Amino acid sequence: MPKPEAPRRGAVEPFWRTKTLEAMTPSEWESLCDGCGRCCLMKLEDEDTGEVHHTDIGCTLLDGLTCRCRDYARRQKRVPDCVRLTPEAVRSIAWLPPTCAYRLVRDGQPLYPWHPLISGRAASVHEAGISVRGRLAGNEEEFSEDELPDRIVDWPGLDPSAA
Repeated sequence: MPKPEAPRRGAVEPFWRTKTLEAMTPSEWESLCDGCGRCCLMKLEDEDTGEVHHTDIGCTLLDGLTCRCRDYARRQKRVPDCVRLTPEAVRSIAWLPPTCAYRLVRDGQPLYPWHPLISGRAASVHEAGISVRGRLAGNEEEFSEDELPDRIVDWPGLDPSAA
């Protein structure tokens, strides 16, 4: 788990500590995303156990350098199975990365020091080695369905602070 952010003397508590996920404005909600790209990796679900496995294959719209969606505004039209994160979804999705700010806020945990809302810099998520930058094998259209099981990786579901 991340260490709590140090409070600044006389500072107002940040919105993610004082608001519920439902109470956040759209801009606050979007700013919780650290831009790691982990949630945009292809996932495989074991039909027998229901266990979800991450792969190192990105969604067709995931940009491997920026770790952002190439068409965020129209992503659900272009990728029908794209999961839109909502407070309800965040409360029910088990595969969100342990570093995900939506998950951390949901669980009453502090954000990591490398989160852009803490560091003040979007690049900090990449510099900390949290993002998918440099880790993608490619995007989904580059692989056959038969190749997907060979692309299962553990790192998207690991908490780097636990290492």
